[in-house]
Amino acid sequence: MSVTVLVIAAYLVILAALAIWSRKETHSLAGYFLAGKKLPFWVVAFSANATGESVWLLLGLTGMGYAFGVQAYWVVVGEIIGLTLSWMLISRRLKALGDETDSITLPDVLAAKFIDRWHLIRGVAVTIILVMVTTYVTSQMVGTGKAFNGFIEMNYQLGVVVGAVIIIGYTFIGGYKAVSYTDVVQGILMTLGLIAVPVAAISAANGLSGVSESLNAQDPALLSMFAPLEDGISGWIFIISFAAIGLPFLGVPQMLIRYMSAKDDTEVKKARGMSIFIMILLLAGAVTAGVAGRALYPELDDRELIFPTLASDLFPPLITGLLFVAVLSAIMSTVDSLLLLASSAIVRDTMQKIVGSTKSDRELANYGKVVTIIIGVIAVAFAVPEAKFIFWFVLFSWSGLGAAFGPTILCLLYYKKITAAGIVAGMVGGFGTSVIWVLAFKSDFHNLYEAIPGFAVGFIACLTVSRLTYQEKDRVSIQTIGT
Repeated sequence: MSVTVLVIAAYLVILAALAIWSRKETHSLAGYFLAGKKLPFWVVAFSANATGESVWLLLGLTGMGYAFGVQAYWVVVGEIIGLTLSWMLISRRLKALGDETDSITLPDVLAAKFIDRWHLIRGVAVTIILVMVTTYVTSQMVGTGKAFNGFIEMNYQLGVVVGAVIIIGYTFIGGYKAVSYTDVVQGILMTLGLIAVPVAAISAANGLSGVSESLNAQDPALLSMFAPLEDGISGWIFIISFAAIGLPFLGVPQMLIRYMSAKDDTEVKKARGMSIFIMILLLAGAVTAGVAGRALYPELDDRELIFPTLASDLFPPLITGLLFVAVLSAIMSTVDSLLLLASSAIVRDTMQKIVGSTKSDRELANYGKVVTIIIGVIAVAFAVPEAKFIFWFVLFSWSGLGAAFGPTILCLLYYKKITAAGIVAGMVGGFGTSVIWVLAFKSDFHNLYEAIPGFAVGFIACLTVSRLTYQEKDRVSIQTIGT
């Protein structure tokens, strides 16, 4: 048995142990979907980062560093700004509102202030979540297949199935608590991997000077963050679009519920700085690995395999196995959260709140476990025909979720006269614009990133419709949210 397989086996034992340890929290909806809102700051920080990044960090973003050189650092700039704004503007207010209204899901929070007799807020939110989560999870399953194929030459389709069985298994058993604590293990592995690989790659390329010489010989533009500006407006849009990739941090539900799961406001405040610092290491390491990898392997067939290639060629088998586990960690840390997100949308928001199920909390939590399996199987079915570019596939899902919920959450927390109709308009406008932009307009506007028009329309729709429909009688009385 190879060293890599032994490392994977040890890693799976750790995940299984965490899942079993977490089982006692899974007998209620709040426990299964939000760990009872008892998580300490360090778990919240690692879980937020690990969930927010996914396979695109180790395969997609390293591939972008490989393809675009230092221009990919604009993604780092944008993501750090987006993450910081999310923590500063949303985390504490959302935690306070979630606690005050006994919310378990993001649709819970969105609907909490309003008398929504037709459940339009929940209905629209659930629909968007299910559509985008299916796409998102599919992209992660594709990454699983690529990872197994790139590291241990396992058949791609078999790799998808094996990865899915692992992720669905511990999510089913341990729920949100298992997911969050495994995120800590996974986040640590990802961080160490994205420090070790770029350092080793730079060393193998004879230092930074060697990297620069190789890239300059291939294409001098690879060494300039501002090289796109030579193309005029298309260059400006290129940079703005890369930087705007951080925008959805303000709205993706799998990220925002991390704030709601913290033990209290003090833990949220402590998690903030830790999360931002770790994210800088992760993002900068990913791009640097891709840039240095381009210097070493200038003609790689699949740029999204640069991280597995570096890990296999530059390290002994034991470290290669750990780096493979780091890639699996990036995938698992996102897929498990997305599965719970979709499951909560069906069980909590649809069955309990919209349909009005009278089943007990424990019974509904068990339904949530079954739904987790079903959604995972559907994603596997979509992932088996391999998608070529993980980075763009993830971005489509990331931007759709962010544009649907980012503007509405910010308006909910900061605009006192927001209405139920405004919330619905904001979600539909942001999500619809993001999707339509990709399908019909993006290529005609120099590939402007879809989250930008999505957020713009989402804000305009939410605020405009709220102003036109505001009536005090349609609101539920709750206390003012603290800052």
